[in-house]
Amino acid sequence: MVMRKVAIIGVGMTKVGHLFSESLRSLFSKAVRSALEDAGNPKIDALYVGNMSAGQFNNQENIAALLSDFAGLNGIPATRIEEGCASGAGAIYNGFKAVASGSHDFVLVGGVEKMMDTSTCDATSIVSTVTDQEYEAFLGLSLVGINAMVMRLYMNTFDVGREPFAKFSVQMHDNASKNPYAQFPFKTSMDKAMNSNPVAEPIHLMDCAPLGDGAAALILCPEEYAKKFTSSPVEIIGAGHGMDTFIFHTRDDFLSLKAIRDSARDAYRMAGITPGKVDLMEIHDSFSITAFLTIEDLGFVEKGATGQAIDEGLISLDGPLPVNPSGGLKARGHPIGATGVYQMAEVVLQLRGQAGARQVPGAETGLTNNISGFGASSYVHILRG
Repeated sequence: MVMRKVAIIGVGMTKVGHLFSESLRSLFSKAVRSALEDAGNPKIDALYVGNMSAGQFNNQENIAALLSDFAGLNGIPATRIEEGCASGAGAIYNGFKAVASGSHDFVLVGGVEKMMDTSTCDATSIVSTVTDQEYEAFLGLSLVGINAMVMRLYMNTFDVGREPFAKFSVQMHDNASKNPYAQFPFKTSMDKAMNSNPVAEPIHLMDCAPLGDGAAALILCPEEYAKKFTSSPVEIIGAGHGMDTFIFHTRDDFLSLKAIRDSARDAYRMAGITPGKVDLMEIHDSFSITAFLTIEDLGFVEKGATGQAIDEGLISLDGPLPVNPSGGLKARGHPIGATGVYQMAEVVLQLRGQAGARQVPGAETGLTNNISGFGASSYVHILRG
């Protein structure tokens, strides 16, 4: 089968935050309207929506039908993708394949999560269901606990203190201060990052992504149709999906995420590029340690060298490889099912030259990485403007 080239012709996002006046359906509909207007209002053939847990957060299932109806898309095939924290990227991956294969011409990919309609305690418990509940959680191992153990192992193995992780958080807030969609659009200091409240040592509050509400949407179509709708289409040139063991303690290497390595390998191969050709990336920094492992497993620095790379300005907005110009999960926010779609929407804006004060000059190629749990699955997408 000859696969078609796939372009993104429209993006839409809501601001991330504690949006108590919005519902799941209103958030999604707003993002969809923005994406459709941005794309020139093409007729949509199919919908893929990423959502982790509307059943627990909002007491609402069957949301593909609900969201397509309230977004004005009733009557087209609509599918909900649930893959934990990677639900948004999973929706993109399926939408990409639908267009590339010729199954559909115009596909709307969205992501949405309404997390703040429940208590913080309940929301944290819901998020923890992305890890093993029957054994690990039963014995008291939470998602933050896994990350804390790995962060301690990383620090001991590579003789690294907490300072590089704090510097990463400061950098994310600096980027988010330039992003009107960010949940925390303000700068912070090393002192605040280092002395924020401990959550699970060595992880402190400023190492963690927040809970939040939000929705994002993209319009995908064959590249050959894109120029009829926009003068600045962005092509998806690479896509990869990798998996690892679901249960954390069965991994061969606690300091490397196999799912990321495998998804990156396949995406680079499809795109025909190496990591050195990437101009910017949006990665999954649910915890600062996750960002460090991701940067390394994507092939940008050697194991244990991310802290040094941060010190040298590698990942800063004006550095050789800007990481998370949006502010990332840490400061843009992490409405779980929408995160992967927010990542790609940000890269599209960057490659169009429409990212405003956070624009990476001359960006031509961007990468997104969205993972579930502690790397049980991973998606890497590579885009070219």
